Amino acid sequence: MHILLIEDQEKLADNIRKFLEMEHYAVTVSHDGKEGFELAMTQEVDLLILDINLPGMDGYVICTLLRQQKKNMPILMLTARTKQQEVVHGLNIGADDYLAKPFDLDELLARIRALLRRHATERQAQLQTGSVTLDTNTQEVRKGKKKVDLSPKEYALLEFLLRNKGMVQDRPRIIEHVWGGRDELMFSQTVDVHIAYLRRKLGKSVIQTVPGKGYLIPKDSV
Repeated sequence: MHILLIEDQEKLADNIRKFLEMEHYAVTVSHDGKEGFELAMTQEVDLLILDINLPGMDGYVICTLLRQQKKNMPILMLTARTKQQEVVHGLNIGADDYLAKPFDLDELLARIRALLRRHATERQAQLQTGSVTLDTNTQEVRKGKKKVDLSPKEYALLEFLLRNKGMVQDRPRIIEHVWGGRDELMFSQTVDVHIAYLRRKLGKSVIQTVPGKGYLIPKDSV
């Protein structure tokens, strides 16, 4: 799952990112409203965490424009504004939930999971290729009847490839969705290393290499 976090308080944003990455989410962070809006428009985002008081473009404007552009990802607003009319306004323009600062990270996680469950009707809960199954509800991976232990990034990488079966994914796209688009990883071997880990645990044939293009899990895998 790819989460976009638009929050100008850098320390808070970094704490949220680290916490969510430990929970197997890929997180892209923006500290500027205009930049965040562009990311929301151009990236595939499963959930948006949106502050209201932002430089460049405030959260209300971002939310309004995204809904006008038919972007239907769940939007969770974070804000120090707690007046009822402000909460109502945020919900009326398209936000799905509202969390007042300061907040507990466990509560944030619970809200995120609830929103993702609510929007899960168009997403499969169980993904499969051959004898390998991934349950997105329990975050459990099995090969046949045997449970396979994966690191958070291995799990996120496998889920991303399974959700895009039959479509080649290049390294920049994988880094965007699994590592939150970290520029420092673009020319590293991080993706290749994690692919190798998955092949070692799940079998060499599960993930195919497409020379010069990237990786895929074949759509007709049995």
